[in-house]
Amino acid sequence: MIGWLRGRVVILHASGTLVLDVNGVGYEVSLASAEELRVGDDVELFVYTQVRTDAIVLFGFRSYDDREFFSTLLVTPGVGPSTALAALRTMPTSELRAAIESGDVKRVAQIPGIGAKTASRIVLELRGKLVEVPTKEPASVTPRASDIEEALRSLGYAPGEIRDALDGVTLPDDESAALRIALQRLGRR
Repeated sequence: MIGWLRGRVVILHASGTLVLDVNGVGYEVSLASAEELRVGDDVELFVYTQVRTDAIVLFGFRSYDDREFFSTLLVTPGVGPSTALAALRTMPTSELRAAIESGDVKRVAQIPGIGAKTASRIVLELRGKLVEVPTKEPASVTPRASDIEEALRSLGYAPGEIRDALDGVTLPDDESAALRIALQRLGRR
């Protein structure tokens, strides 16, 4: 999975997609926000990689917090990448987090593509589960629970099933050992 890219902006599309030149390789990335970018800018993006049967799609975020919030939104039934991206394009992560935590369904429903029913579902699923991500990343290369969750989702496990299995579990530093433990816990259910 691609988790981070640094390169030069080669093309900016009006749709919010850009092509990023990373050492001679062009990556097409859908951005949550591209307002401040111009062709020729050097940029660092935290990337959420979606692997589908017909494509590999990259979603780019200027902060790690936005990337993690995007992947958290995807856990909600009825919320796909387009809807989650629209949410982050509509309001800052901190504002959306506050609306969800306070149960403000009307505010969440203002996001394009989200009606009252989906807004209620988002608030119901995520309220009380949103945690602030530290702005400074640790220097160690330990596996993040979100990386393990992504791997398990790609194996066909449901997000709720994964959350329940990993609840309260401290994963080891070795990514393969962490994945093995997660699979063992899922096998016991």
